[in-house]
Amino acid sequence: MPEMLILVDRNDNQTGAEEKIKTHQEGKLHRAFSIFIFNSKGEMLLQKRAKSKYHSGGLWTNACCSHPRVGEKLEDAVHRRLREEMGFDCELKKESSFIYNVKLDHGLTEHEFDYIFTGKFDWEVKPNPEEADGFKWIKIEELKKDIEARPENYTEWFKIAFRKFKADFMKFLQRP
Repeated sequence: MPEMLILVDRNDNQTGAEEKIKTHQEGKLHRAFSIFIFNSKGEMLLQKRAKSKYHSGGLWTNACCSHPRVGEKLEDAVHRRLREEMGFDCELKKESSFIYNVKLDHGLTEHEFDYIFTGKFDWEVKPNPEEADGFKWIKIEELKKDIEARPENYTEWFKIAFRKFKADFMKFLQRP
């Protein structure tokens, strides 16, 4: 059975469900989440998307991003996908949300009502090779410079979220 995504309106009210690939082909607004993980050194965890992914393969992005399943609570989905993609789980806090709409490779469109979650983690990362070709920890200022110098190396949604929430990430790093 194909993976189904939750279609929503601009207030995140569910309006239906649609096959994942069709949703991205037609650019329908759907529910999603992006997880940003930081360590005690003030570094952000990035994953390099597996080259085999159906879009944006081989690009750097935030620690984890995905969609809740139909009928699944958002708070359950973020922990499930973090474990599935990066091989660990940690406490996560919902910080904010935003809507974006961008064209991707392979004729696909990402039109998401995207929730931002943050967490802190200092232990072993074990990325799933079907999801990620690698990972790295990077300082926020170093990341900002690299995105400016080589934007083509990063996913579109990550660049949008990073620009929009960079100041919030700096505040998050100050929290105990």
